[in-house]
Amino acid sequence: MHRTLVLSAAIAALCLGGGAFASGGIDRVNGSIHVADGEHAGDLSTVNGGIRIDAGASAAKVSTVNGGIEVGDNATVDALETVNGGIELGAGARVARTVETVNGGIRLGKGADIAGRASNVNGRFELRAAHVGGGIGTVGGDIDIGADSRVEGGILVDEPHGWSWGKQRNPRIVIGPRAIVTGTLEFRRDVDLYVSSSAKIGEIKGATPHPFAGEQP
Repeated sequence: MHRTLVLSAAIAALCLGGGAFASGGIDRVNGSIHVADGEHAGDLSTVNGGIRIDAGASAAKVSTVNGGIEVGDNATVDALETVNGGIELGAGARVARTVETVNGGIRLGKGADIAGRASNVNGRFELRAAHVGGGIGTVGGDIDIGADSRVEGGILVDEPHGWSWGKQRNPRIVIGPRAIVTGTLEFRRDVDLYVSSSAKIGEIKGATPHPFAGEQP
């Protein structure tokens, strides 16, 4: 009986090591992590590798250093964090807290929801009829808040700190048709700001908006 239990535990460990299935937490240095459709996982952490959470699955805190994070349709997670890699949320995916990356874009599919803040330093934000509850922050990234999206907590485009960036192009900020952004839209560097005539936004600091009609400026 004892031998059977040990063998079962060893097989489970091998499955976790392969990143194909996760019933608990995973913490590793090298290698990707994969949570299959409908499975449930605890904290997921790797240094060199991407993390994929398939449709309908769930996980707690998800973090990597060198790799992207992909969350499938209707999946749920507690928080997402990476340094070098993009983050993508499928349709209806939900994040209970924050989404953070340094060098990478953040993309939200239709109906995706981030309860807290979404932030990066470099990389494009793209929302498609999605929701962010704690504001958006970036330094050099473009922001495309697509039609019917909603952002609470405003937008902050900060100035570069700590090193010389040289001459950089202006970040492009687009607030699309019927989008809603509450709170302050603060721009501490030059940006190109375009706001749909049907959008509703809060106070603007540091930029002059260019109104547009249609789906895109």
